[in-house]
Amino acid sequence: MTKILIVDDSKFSQKITRSFLDCYLNDVAFDFADDGQAGLEKFAAWHPDYTIVDLLMPKLRGQDMIKQVKLSDPDARVIVLSADVQRHVREEIENLGVLTFVNKPLDDKKAKELCALIGSSSRGQ
Repeated sequence: MTKILIVDDSKFSQKITRSFLDCYLNDVAFDFADDGQAGLEKFAAWHPDYTIVDLLMPKLRGQDMIKQVKLSDPDARVIVLSADVQRHVREEIENLGVLTFVNKPLDDKKAKELCALIGSSSRGQ
């Protein structure tokens, strides 16, 4: 079973992301966190196969959460799903070693691409 942690302060975004991924992935378990600090705690406790992170969140920004996740697990598979499309932010995030950066809103095409990435990466587990 593939474990996916979705870290986003919007419950609506959490539901949409899960809904899209559920359409194209089998044998997946989801967990959720409403901010970066809670996401970091759930990551440490649950050890997800993939962590999908928004950048603009309270308590701990997505960038800071990703940095801490990567310090504890350099091989962590992190996907950024965010509306923050500033070039310098995107460059900073990509330098942290994330799998991909997807611009919100998530749609069917982007969801298929994410699921293809997750599916191909999961085979190597």
